[in-house]
Amino acid sequence: MSGRVAIVTGAGSGIGRAVALAMARAGYAVVVAGRRREPLDAVVREAAGQMLAVSTDVTDEAAVRNLFAETVSRFGHLDVLFNNAGMAAPPTPVDELAPELWRRVVDTNLTGAFLCAQAAFRTMRAQDPQGGRIINNGSIASVTPRPHMAAYTASKHAISGLTKSLSLEGRRFNIACGQIDIGNVQTDLGISMSSGTLQADFSLRPEPTFDVRHVAEAVLYMAGLPLSANVLNLTVMATTMPFVGRG
Repeated sequence: MSGRVAIVTGAGSGIGRAVALAMARAGYAVVVAGRRREPLDAVVREAAGQMLAVSTDVTDEAAVRNLFAETVSRFGHLDVLFNNAGMAAPPTPVDELAPELWRRVVDTNLTGAFLCAQAAFRTMRAQDPQGGRIINNGSIASVTPRPHMAAYTASKHAISGLTKSLSLEGRRFNIACGQIDIGNVQTDLGISMSSGTLQADFSLRPEPTFDVRHVAEAVLYMAGLPLSANVLNLTVMATTMPFVGRG
């Protein structure tokens, strides 16, 4: 992977951290982005290989522009964006969900993903050789929601539309775009699954989880394909989680 450059957003913890470290081990130069500088610096210290931390609020256009400018200034080009930054609101019945919380989730998960994808698209279209790959972190909630997660579900459903639009428009410029949907990964966010989470019938039951390293392996596979091939959608999940047939 000599000379390959990737940006990972939301890289200070969880899935983003695991993917950033795996890409660094695979030989990528990795730019890690996130709101808080301290976790990013910790990832840089842990990594083997070239890594740059850039504090970035993905909902801020100027901050996103700076992230991509710093990447090109340091490494000269961009091969892969893992569009991972996101958040979820606490489970809340739809009629009680505060509009400001809805906006915060949508701004981060959808507008933030759009701004980063747009900046990546511009960078990849303008560079020589032209092209690159955008991988969006969707969710199994994009197709099958849980109760009381309306903002998160709507934002991730919209990511599927963004992925397809980017994939379509990217054809002319050798830009591939795909989406990974993840179910019950074991991170700081996923631990509650094993102690009980709300089911489609509104009962509370524990659910199995799986190791985040398998997500990193899946993203590495998607990123490592030649630009003549693309994984448009990939689902990786705990084998026995109650997803298939849910609802």
